[in-house]
Amino acid sequence: MCAINGFNFKDEKLIQEMNQITRHRGPDHTGTFFDAEISLGHNRLSIIDLSERANQPMSSFDGKHIIVFNGEIYNFQELKKALSDYPFRTKSDTEVILASYKKWGNECVKKLNGIFAFAIWDRQKKELFLARDHIGIKPLYYFWDGKKFIFSSELKAILRHNISRRIDLEALNHYFYLSYIPQPLAIFQNIKKLPPAHWMKLKNKNLEIKKYWEIEDRKNFSSIREAKTEIRSTLEDSVKKQIISDRPVGVFLSGGVDSSIILGLIRKFAPDITKTYTTSFKVEVEQEKFNTDSILAAKTAQHYGTEHYELLIGVEDICKNLEKIVWHLDEPNANHTALAMYLLSKQAAKDVKVVLGGDGGDELFGGYPRYSFSRLISQYQKMPLFSRKGFELFLRLTSKEKYIEKLSSAGARRFASFMFTKDKLVSQILKPEICQPSVTKEYFESFFQNYPPEILKSDFEKIFMDADRQTWLVDDSLMRTDRMSMAHALEVRVPILDYRLAEISQKIPTDWKIKGKNGKIIFRQAFPEYLLPHLANKPKTGWFTPMAKWLREEPLKSMAMDILDSLPDEYFQKDEIKKIFINHLNGKVYNLNILWSLISFGIWYDKMG
Repeated sequence: MCAINGFNFKDEKLIQEMNQITRHRGPDHTGTFFDAEISLGHNRLSIIDLSERANQPMSSFDGKHIIVFNGEIYNFQELKKALSDYPFRTKSDTEVILASYKKWGNECVKKLNGIFAFAIWDRQKKELFLARDHIGIKPLYYFWDGKKFIFSSELKAILRHNISRRIDLEALNHYFYLSYIPQPLAIFQNIKKLPPAHWMKLKNKNLEIKKYWEIEDRKNFSSIREAKTEIRSTLEDSVKKQIISDRPVGVFLSGGVDSSIILGLIRKFAPDITKTYTTSFKVEVEQEKFNTDSILAAKTAQHYGTEHYELLIGVEDICKNLEKIVWHLDEPNANHTALAMYLLSKQAAKDVKVVLGGDGGDELFGGYPRYSFSRLISQYQKMPLFSRKGFELFLRLTSKEKYIEKLSSAGARRFASFMFTKDKLVSQILKPEICQPSVTKEYFESFFQNYPPEILKSDFEKIFMDADRQTWLVDDSLMRTDRMSMAHALEVRVPILDYRLAEISQKIPTDWKIKGKNGKIIFRQAFPEYLLPHLANKPKTGWFTPMAKWLREEPLKSMAMDILDSLPDEYFQKDEIKKIFINHLNGKVYNLNILWSLISFGIWYDKMG
């Protein structure tokens, strides 16, 4: 894993500054390349072929093409066999991309199975080609004003240039509605994120962007047996490919099914990989609630006989590292699990340079409770009137009245009911001239309009999962994982998010994924031997942190108060924010999510705004 930087003019000082500010991503080697119309920079984290020959920027054998590359190509050995006419000089996957581009041009991206963001400069054509992987696991930011083009793995490197830092108000509104900023937007105007599965080409001040892959809505599997066989064989192949490394490998182990399956497969194919890592939290009350994951992970580790490390995190760790974490996140992000990921990555990086995790199983195979509840809503809407009344009564009797308002929702409105911060709360914190309630709704309405109305009505949960995969997963979950791990030069691989498994998941009927309250049915059934007794009947739970409690206590309470007081007046209604904070402190209202959005933004604005 690495950092890539570049722009469409020559400036040695600027490219070195960009390399310097992204050096944490690749501490093993720093390199630059210059032509009259290009500057390229690279920081290398050596994973495959540790020799100096594999350093970057790397040139093709004839010197016509120069590449900077961040990521890993998992099928590079197979591709190398298909490119036998190319005179390879290294054993690296980087050179395989160069050879693929020389042979197949833009179409080379369709041949790659991996996590990647790369740029290739054609010295003869004076043409720059950039691409991002299918799922969006590796980041790629760019600035373009019609003349100046700048790109980087991280936004902060682009800010080394003398460009405007004017905040994009649409992105700002998205952030407070979603807790993240969806691509292609970034927090600043004129800076964008290249969407997953896209390439772009710059030539003669013309920028072309094109999507190279999308999951086609193919015919469903004819049998559950066939689907399970495909899931199993593909994930096994994915794990085999992703354990290839010339540096030590470990596993991020949660208390869930997905990482347990990944660990089981790793122990099957690579028994020498023995190190596992998880987190737990220092709390005096509700220890089981906040540490269920670590308790279950310890049992899984014991079953497989791994060298298991459990990192204990307290509020003092949060206060000590919060500013560094927000700086590394690059853009405002309000998911407080970033704190645990940052500290866990720091610990793991002491022993290994690569870890595999279980990300993606919920989005592909219906694991989140919101999908199950949405399925229930879909069934409710088909009920006769008397049955609906009975169901509403059941919700009231079980103290779940808050769900009743969701029962009539559909399409983008239903998605919003699960995923958006309430309009009232956003309008309470943002000034009226800043608040734009419609922009986030319109963003997702345009997404859902791409689907036939009959599918939206008959199988909304399939689209719900698809929306999560293309938005929340990319711009919140995977972004967080990338920044927090790469802050410590640690590469995270996610075998379940092999694009082939994403294609397979689309061919599986939703009824095979979700039944009642249970999700990931077929995924679990595909790997019965890895459903250990303590996990077999465990319902899906979130990764809880005690942040809501810690926010009510010192020293985090005073720290948060100072940050909220320093928020910029031009955007926020600070008197209202103070009320929201006091209500949380008094335990009247659970306001952690909106408060953490504000706290994260306040630190980010002070550092980068």
